[in-house]
Amino acid sequence: MIKTIFAMAPNGAQGGGDSMWSMLIFFGAMFAIMYFLMIRPQKKKQQEHKKMIEGIKKGDKVITSTGIHGTVSDVSEDTFLVQIADNVQVRFEKAAVSAIK
Repeated sequence: MIKTIFAMAPNGAQGGGDSMWSMLIFFGAMFAIMYFLMIRPQKKKQQEHKKMIEGIKKGDKVITSTGIHGTVSDVSEDTFLVQIADNVQVRFEKAAVSAIK
């Protein structure tokens, strides 16, 4: 059994340079695919969300990440005051706004 394992092992005299380069190319290609399919679109989406939040002003109709619909009645540095019904106003973090109608 041990002779079989040694027989299957690569010979020390053979150069492993070709397999090393092909493995590096393979991992590089995998990283590139992961970057273009996962990382880049996520960064793009984050930038668009940040731009949308910075552009919200008083009177905009918004939808929060929890599904609450309302109208922005006040904008401060890091929060919004959203009116969701008559005489009902709720303060939300800017990151909680998911869409503008």
